[in-house]
Amino acid sequence: MQEGVAIVTGSARGIGRAIALKLASEGYRVAVNDLRSDGPALDVLAQIEAAGGTGMVVGADISNSQAVKEMVDQVVETFGRVDVLVNNAGINKDQLLVRISDEEWDELIRINLNGAFYCSRAAIKHMMRKRFGRIIHISSVVGISGNAGQAHYAAAKSGLLGFSRSIAREYGNRNITSNVIAPGYIESDMTAALAAEQTEKILAGIALNRLGTPEDIAGVAAFLASPQAAYITGQIIQVDGGLAM
Repeated sequence: MQEGVAIVTGSARGIGRAIALKLASEGYRVAVNDLRSDGPALDVLAQIEAAGGTGMVVGADISNSQAVKEMVDQVVETFGRVDVLVNNAGINKDQLLVRISDEEWDELIRINLNGAFYCSRAAIKHMMRKRFGRIIHISSVVGISGNAGQAHYAAAKSGLLGFSRSIAREYGNRNITSNVIAPGYIESDMTAALAAEQTEKILAGIALNRLGTPEDIAGVAAFLASPQAAYITGQIIQVDGGLAM
């Protein structure tokens, strides 16, 4: 069992929620982050505590650098440290390139890429003092292969790859690792709304012939945060069932 402190951004639902619950089950004290500090975020905290874990809710807009600083400071003030940061929060709004407005482009980059920068910068200052840290970025196979209708999303998710590897090189001598998880198609409200023929077409391209689950991603995140992954840094792990081989 671990005794560290983890911040998981965008952890009120979906992949982030699964990661927060998994890390809590491993013994981490978990800061559940969402834009709001009520509703779904409190539900996740209640689940953590019902299972005997410890956590807190920190509402913050991760695209706002000052809000991120205050979030990390609040976690350190409450738990005394931050050992693991999972940059999970993000949005996606499919749109053809010629129809992407300046505002839409800026929004995707601000939340999906700038947010990871703000969170990493704030957390790593505390990690450096302890000479220990695990930073995990949730990207996407789209950030590796690209995808029609997702130029802005792919640009942000691809940016995480170079960003993560730069952190790995810059802070490896402080025992801080930085890795990327690139999920494929994961069960969500979005995939549940797909027509049957769309789902069949997606499954045809996945070697394991199924959609992934948030728990599939959470298991890899917990591994990267664990002592077993202490010699792994600067890596991109595709968790996609063989979609992007």
